[in-house]
Amino acid sequence: MSLQSSVKATNPWAVLFVLILGSFMALLDLTIVNIAIPSILDGLRASLDQILWVLNAYSLVFAVLLITAGRLGDIFGPRNIFALGLVVFTAGSASSGLSQDPTWLILSRALQGLGAALMSPQGLPFITSLFPAEKRGGPFAMMGMVSGLAVLAGPTLGGFIVTHWGWRWIFYLNVPLGVITLALTFLLVPDLRPGRRHRLDMLGVGLVSAGLLGVVYGLIEGQRYNWGTITGFITIPEIIGAGVVLLAVFLVSQAARQGNEPLISFAVFKDRNFALMTLVLAAMGFAMLGLFLPLTIYYQSVLGLSALAAGLTIAPQPIAMMFASPIAAMLSQKVNGKYLLIPGLAVFVAGTAYIDWMAKADAGRWSFLPGLIAGGIGMGFIWVPVYSLATRDLKPQLAGVASGILNTIQELGSVIASAAVGALLQNKLATSLHAQAVHYGAQLPPAVRGHFVASFNAAASGGLEVGRGQTGANLGLPAGLPATVTAQVERLATAVFAHGFADAMRPTLILPIIILILAGGCCFAVKGGAAHSESWEADRPDIERSAG
Repeated sequence: MSLQSSVKATNPWAVLFVLILGSFMALLDLTIVNIAIPSILDGLRASLDQILWVLNAYSLVFAVLLITAGRLGDIFGPRNIFALGLVVFTAGSASSGLSQDPTWLILSRALQGLGAALMSPQGLPFITSLFPAEKRGGPFAMMGMVSGLAVLAGPTLGGFIVTHWGWRWIFYLNVPLGVITLALTFLLVPDLRPGRRHRLDMLGVGLVSAGLLGVVYGLIEGQRYNWGTITGFITIPEIIGAGVVLLAVFLVSQAARQGNEPLISFAVFKDRNFALMTLVLAAMGFAMLGLFLPLTIYYQSVLGLSALAAGLTIAPQPIAMMFASPIAAMLSQKVNGKYLLIPGLAVFVAGTAYIDWMAKADAGRWSFLPGLIAGGIGMGFIWVPVYSLATRDLKPQLAGVASGILNTIQELGSVIASAAVGALLQNKLATSLHAQAVHYGAQLPPAVRGHFVASFNAAASGGLEVGRGQTGANLGLPAGLPATVTAQVERLATAVFAHGFADAMRPTLILPIIILILAGGCCFAVKGGAAHSESWEADRPDIERSAG
């Protein structure tokens, strides 16, 4: 069988299905664990610091290794690295479910993150190799839709699993899925490789990994240390600064190696559309977390919904996205992607602005529904063209590094959002809780009033707490209070937190709105014209298909 006929014998849609299964598992685990935090705290008797690392170990390893994993796919073949990632991820999932103490779970989550990082960049090389440029809208629509669905469905699915089977089954369910996906990988996915040997830039791997680790660690942990000293003379700004310096050294080293197998080929950034789409993906990563961090807290802490009920209330957004994505994919075959991307961003902004406008302490469970639906429709029209535009003119041999860059940029956008939005929300909440405590405290007897206000001041400085029916403060009422006064204090405390959080949420949501508007402005510079399928056809003979 000839080279071209062997490649054409591959069913690209079957390959896409396998890649989507792996991508769904990897991205789902970025958010699904959040909803299980109370159960894990009880089950493992973990401290708050340890639980934070259960969450962050995954995202840290995932973000730091994406670029390197994309390059490994170029060297050893994307199918082989995808399969290795599946094995590592499945093993990490099984180990997470079996964990008997917090340290065991933290290490297992890091192993999951490693597997997810190995898997995630490998889809783009297959799409750019198996689909001509003008026909990539459909595959990108499916990948984008599933990626967004995985991230958004995490709280809903996690709440259901924890409620009915317990937190360990969040991890156990990945095991059979991982085994099935691994079998399908070797049955359906071809071993496509560039027709020349590659080398791995070990200096580049070390510099970019250390640099990203410093920046990501500093952003995630900064709020916990008040953006100050961690221990001794080591501070959060120093760690972030060291990370930035290492990344700068990495870029200099890559510039010097452009003719000798660099980890990142600057050729991808010579394409204006690719460079612009990295900015859009960073903005989307920022905006999605920037919206859902305060929104999920609002549903549980202000409205008192359970984790499952909160997830179901958000569900209309991914459902709307699922309906919009196929329409966007169909239109992407007929018009320039930027004419879908700009309206999509505008509708997403409008939906987020509506949620911001309706954020009040006495809002109902479904008050945000129009905004959620609008946001879902907007995202459907964003995920399809953003990847198509980014990769439209890229040669297949650049797909591995391009995929690593795109995924890393989006993940770093989410990490930055967790720091920036979390810090802003914390700051605004401290101010609003004090103001509301003074306002409502005026209704209390003078002997209790000062203690009431001081309790909320301490709660604001101690960090946000998320839970059903959260009042926002440990009131620690003095002994001997009449039952009527105690009931009044508890009623007013609930009102303070509800109004205080709503007051803090509104200015906080302006930040992702601004980021999305800036991203929309960048899209006006996107190049027009038809996709260059000629470059795909010219490069296709350079692809080898090894026997499975």
